[in-house]
Amino acid sequence: MSVIVVTGTGTEIGKTVVTAALAATAVAAGRSVAVLKPAQTGVGRGEAGDVEEVRRLAGAVVGAELARFPEPLAPDTAARRAGMAPVSPAEVAQAAAKLAAEHDLVLVEGAGGLLVRFDEEGGTLADAARLLGAPVLVVAPAGLGTLNSVALTAEALRARGIEQSGVVVGSWPEEPDLAMRCNLADLPRVAEAPLLGAVPAGAGALDPAEFRAAAAGWLAPALGGSWDAEAFTARFAEPFTAAREA
Repeated sequence: MSVIVVTGTGTEIGKTVVTAALAATAVAAGRSVAVLKPAQTGVGRGEAGDVEEVRRLAGAVVGAELARFPEPLAPDTAARRAGMAPVSPAEVAQAAAKLAAEHDLVLVEGAGGLLVRFDEEGGTLADAARLLGAPVLVVAPAGLGTLNSVALTAEALRARGIEQSGVVVGSWPEEPDLAMRCNLADLPRVAEAPLLGAVPAGAGALDPAEFRAAAAGWLAPALGGSWDAEAFTARFAEPFTAAREA
């Protein structure tokens, strides 16, 4: 069974685009891929959600959504306010396992951060990952403040005995500031896990064909791509090293 759980350190940081890049890279390598969204919030009936966005960008991907709640809130809160049944970690694990029996790779994309509540019992994406025995890939923003949230997420994973496969920067700008450049070296240190990619800002707006052609170049070999963390970090860290030496 090959399942990767994709979480973030917060909302609107590029989880869906990173999930699409993972899917596109795997499809290009000839693997069958399914994407599971346990709880889609803030999207109404008939509107395109995260699964549809991944399929638009990545191509031949099977998509599944367990529940949809109209208000843009944590899944537990959104379900309660809508008078709908929440999704439990056990249901997420069961659905992912079923997809994994039929596909080479299953990507489970969470909502918000790792410990956002899914149900009234306090179940989280971390609980689903633990039930699956699946590694968790953390998507993080590039800028100031990300080190603390990445460290907290990593600590929560270690405390639960869950493997963290690494960190991917969800949106890397064309002109990164000092904090962003420094974070390339600091993120793997605070996460105690490798930096496994950096997706360019605005990648989700690319034509799908362009997105699919470029996706592998944003992800490290451990995720099926060709991105070189050491070279990428050196490229942006070098000017600041030179400035200090001068």
